[in-house]
Amino acid sequence: MPQSTLVRPRVLSMLPCALPEAELTEILFGSKAELARATAEELQIEVTPDRLDLLSEGGLGLLLQGATGSAKGLPKLLTRAPEPTWTVRVDPSVAPLRPEIAAVVVVAPPGASLDAGLLAEAVRFQEILHATVGLDRRLASLGIYPMERLTPPFRYALEPIDGVRLVPLDGVDWVAAREFLSSHPLTRRYGAYGTSGDRMLTLRDKEGTLLSIPPILNTRDGGEARVGDRILLIESTGSRASRVAEGVGLLELVFRARGWSASPVRIEFPDRSDDGRRLVESRSLDLPAATLSAVSGRAHSAAEVEHLLARARLGSHPHPHGWTVEIPPWRPDLLTHVDLVEDVVLARGVRAEDGELPPSRTIGRRRPETRFRRSVAATLLGLGYVPLYTPVLVSEEAVQLLGRTDSVALTNPVSDQFARMRDRLQIALVQVLGRNVRRPYPQRFSEVGPVVVPDGRSESGARTSYHAGVFEASESAGFADAAALADYLLAGFDARGVREPVELPGTIPGRAARLRVAGETVAEIGEIHPSVLASLGVPVPVAWMEVDLTALWPLVRRTAD
Repeated sequence: MPQSTLVRPRVLSMLPCALPEAELTEILFGSKAELARATAEELQIEVTPDRLDLLSEGGLGLLLQGATGSAKGLPKLLTRAPEPTWTVRVDPSVAPLRPEIAAVVVVAPPGASLDAGLLAEAVRFQEILHATVGLDRRLASLGIYPMERLTPPFRYALEPIDGVRLVPLDGVDWVAAREFLSSHPLTRRYGAYGTSGDRMLTLRDKEGTLLSIPPILNTRDGGEARVGDRILLIESTGSRASRVAEGVGLLELVFRARGWSASPVRIEFPDRSDDGRRLVESRSLDLPAATLSAVSGRAHSAAEVEHLLARARLGSHPHPHGWTVEIPPWRPDLLTHVDLVEDVVLARGVRAEDGELPPSRTIGRRRPETRFRRSVAATLLGLGYVPLYTPVLVSEEAVQLLGRTDSVALTNPVSDQFARMRDRLQIALVQVLGRNVRRPYPQRFSEVGPVVVPDGRSESGARTSYHAGVFEASESAGFADAAALADYLLAGFDARGVREPVELPGTIPGRAARLRVAGETVAEIGEIHPSVLASLGVPVPVAWMEVDLTALWPLVRRTAD
């Protein structure tokens, strides 16, 4: 879960009175945040990925205001009319590399300015957003700039590297961009996102002052926000418009929770323009009364719903069939009316006494089929087979090695190591065998677990089945050992299998078979093919036995019970 360490006095300064730690813990328990650690000066907060706003002092303060009743409803969104010159012009050259940009201008309330605490909060939250929303800056990155020392309009473009000079934000001397790119540690991580050949991304103002080289680093002369600044530009560039807008909306929360106003910045793309008002104004989402009752499991009065939405720091307006809910820019997680129902339920409070236990035949005991599977696992353990627990996802290499290409392939796997869903435990056991070639033999291990078997009759095209699989690797292992083990397991449930010779993937032809009980295939046995063992570097024969417990259970249920 994403987490952040917040300054406790800054959070509590948004409340009219002190909040005891016990009450704070209870409030967070009923929200999507959790108090991991607390001291007099710090709060370590963990949140679910959809409530990143709670990882800032301002965002958590707004939540606590609503929960304690010290403030309710949508926070006052002070929006100033946009200045005519607050514009960012996007050069067509950025399109292939990082085409999206969004921005807002935030202005301090009268008599106030940027202080050290607010600046530190903004920078800390900015880095959290880089890691989460921005996917380590690949999809989006953010910058904060001093508007009072800059001259709009701004230009976002791809420039020749040799024509750029800068003072890095963490430096004091001017340096050529090519030297900066070759030596600065941040360029090793993010340089590829902001450069293309001999050109680099830049953000400049009307006078040519360089604000930053997205997504790597701000400059000191044009991109350093300082204590005392009153007008700031918040900007995000990236490859996805949704992530860019989400980042700006979340980062502006830091300032708007402290009473800063916001103005939209117009973005002039080569083929379109965006007035940016969606980033500073609330948006509306409908909450039907019927959906609220159906999803929450209870009826709510109109007054109760409006009170709960106000506690969640949302605005609401009733209509004949429900409510129109106003949502601030820093709540991108609220996309459908079901999301709003969740906020209503959380604002009402989730307590243990609210739970209603559904009728179920499994309450207080394990299902008979589960006990059956456990008894098989216990038998294998008693026979000296080491129990394993391996993932359902297996590698493409293991599937190809055994020739089990009928197994279900993932459309967009995170890596070749997790590219398929096993249809036999044999695939996972082969991977275990390959990882233990430096261990002494004999090796005897087993697993009782789920597999995913292709099934055209299933709505999803596959079904889950439970198997018990065994590998025995030793100088004397062979087909007879696997056959004897299968017969022993079946005999334990007063069943006798009919052996049927067959060629099975990954086994030696003529040394493999299926076992049938009452006409149903319940087990496969065989000796692993030498070519498979040679690929793994295994120097001894390997016997394999696998029982389909899901198929066997209905046939032996009376005996097993």
